Order: sequence, then structure tokens, then C-alpha cells
Amino acid sequence: MGAPIYLDHNATTRPAPEVIAAMTECLEHGWGNPSSAHRLGTEAKGRLNAARAQVAALIGAVAARIVFTASATEANHMAILGALAARPDRRHIVTSAVEHPSSLMLLRHLQSRGVRVTTLGVDAEGRLDRAALDAAIDDDTALVSLMWANNETGVLFPVAEIAEIAQRRGVLFHCDAVQAAGRVTIDLAQLPIDLLTLSAHKLHGPKGVGALHVRKDFALPPMVFGHQERGRRGGTENLAAIVGFGVAAQLAARAPTEDIPRLAALRDRLEFGLLQRIPQTRLNGAVAARIGNTTNLRFATVDAEIVLDRLDRAGICASSGSACAAGGSEPSPVLLAMGQSRAEALAALRFSLGRDTTTADIDRVLELLPCIVCPLVGEAA
Repeated sequence: MGAPIYLDHNATTRPAPEVIAAMTECLEHGWGNPSSAHRLGTEAKGRLNAARAQVAALIGAVAARIVFTASATEANHMAILGALAARPDRRHIVTSAVEHPSSLMLLRHLQSRGVRVTTLGVDAEGRLDRAALDAAIDDDTALVSLMWANNETGVLFPVAEIAEIAQRRGVLFHCDAVQAAGRVTIDLAQLPIDLLTLSAHKLHGPKGVGALHVRKDFALPPMVFGHQERGRRGGTENLAAIVGFGVAAQLAARAPTEDIPRLAALRDRLEFGLLQRIPQTRLNGAVAARIGNTTNLRFATVDAEIVLDRLDRAGICASSGSACAAGGSEPSPVLLAMGQSRAEALAALRFSLGRDTTTADIDRVLELLPCIVCPLVGEAA
């Protein structure tokens, strides 16, 4: 068997060669502490500042507004807990039923501590009702926390309209943009988003580093105390990973115009081919606006774990949903929120394409998958 065909880029991505080279060089020659006053510390500080500027440029932001974290999960927690701490007189948060587990699990914990959480539903295509969002906000609302692009279906929320509603109603808006960065154009100079989450390993950077963009006039209370990151997140910075993040962000800035149209065409090729070859194929969220690299589908109610196991043995890597909620025993909350039955949700597969995906990869999947699925469809019937 040759190299695997990797179609799970929403779970993680292979670090780009440029990222690996920059991190290796930093580990060898830039190992100083950015907080030290001597020349090695000053050089390390310069690398840190350069990476901060690169990440900021990806989203049309000012470098000083970027706070580096150990993960996007930590950044989501900083945003949500920071918004509550900044507005102690308000104890209400508005979110959606299809958010990433890192946000939903924290919000469930906060509910047990007396915070009121309104969870907005979505329609059968995974789309958010803007009128329902507006109606959910009240005088006690501290924060609206909604993602930009869904990690399982790729469905895009109308972020510009959400930001306008939040600004008009005088509440903070936190946007989890982990799956959107590098796949859609983000320009915070044009969008009134107060807090925005990023992750390096979703855009061909290293694991173990994320970022939170913090609006200029928002005083973010720290969760981890220390003087680093302008007092907003203590702890010596993971400099090599941050440098890798910066290079990955620089590469990703070109992707929405250069690579995503190619991936969208390959995604469409995959979907059309499966619809032609396997009549029982059902696409999830296909009518909604989606990021160009993601498809979520099922074949009648054939168990996704069986299909994924056989794909894996054939050298094709895909998934059944969020890598942070994987396990195979429980249906996707995202698909349940879209009105699917338990059996339908357990049948869903996700293929997420990346910069290394080729036409030959897609054609190989189209060759193998019908042979795997068609006998199983007969058994399911």
C-alpha cells in the first residue's frame, strides 16, 4: 500500500515544509526567552513579534490584539469566561446547538453554576435563524458566541450579520473561526467582532498553539496570570510553535483565492461522483453556503464506523465528525440539531480536503467507495 490518501483536514493538517523549516531553525538558533533583556532574549522577542504580525495579517487585524494560547480550546475558554468576568452584572450567553465541543462543554458547566445559556437551533441544512438570534438577546446578555464555519458540515454562519446584530444590541460577539481561517477571507478591519479564535494545526501549522484576537477597547481578564502577552495570558511563550503558526498564517492568507477554489471543485467532483455511483447518497448541508473543502454525507443508514474502517484499510483517511468528540458510539449533536434521526446521524461521514489533495486522490475514493458501500446498503435495507 502506498501513502495514505488523507481527507481529514478539518481534524488536523500536515505541517507545511516551510513551517517545519522555520520551527527547526527557531529551536536551533532562536531558543532564547522573549522576556529576557539580553541579546538572545531580544532576538527571541523579535521572532515572537514577527509571528504575531503574520497571524494578525491573516485576519486583517493589528498585531497587538493577538494573544497566543496553547490551543483554540483555551482561546474559546478565554473568550467566554473573559466576557462574563468583564460584565459581572450580566449572566446570559447566546450560542448555537452546533458549536464545537470545546465551547459547548464549557457552557454546560457554566449553566450548572447559574449562568443562563440560550442555545439556538438550526434548520435542516444547518443554517442559523438571524431573527431568532436577535430575539434571544436581552438586557442580561453578556456574550453571543457563534462559530464561523462548522467543523462537521462546513456550513457557514452569516458572521457579518451576526456581528451587526450584536453591535446594535450592545453585546460582545465571540466568533470561533478555527475552520474558517485560510478557507474564507477574514477582515476584522471591516467586521465588528470583539473576540475571534484561531488554531495553527488547522492550517498546516503545529499543534499546541492557538490565538485569540481581542478587540482594542476590550480589557480581557486573564485566566492564567503572568506578565506575558501583555498580562492577558501568563507563561513563557512556546516560541517555536508560535513561529510555525506565523509561517502557516502567511501561507494560509493566499489560500482563499488560490487553493480553496481548486478544493471546492474537487469537493464537488467527489459529491457528484458519489451521487452518480451510489443512489442512496445523501448530502448534509449541501444547500447552505459552505467552506469549499468539506463534504458531509451518508449512504442510507449504513454505519459510518464500518465504512471508515474499510476505507482506512484501503488507505483512505476520513472521519465521522469532530475529532474532539469522536468515539463512534454517539451520534453527532450537529446532525441531530439539523433534525436527523439517530441512525442517520450515525451514518454520516466527513471528507475534508487540503492543500495536498489531488484529482487522483478523489478519483481513487470514487473507485473504492462504491465497492465498500453498495453491499452494505443492501444489508441495511
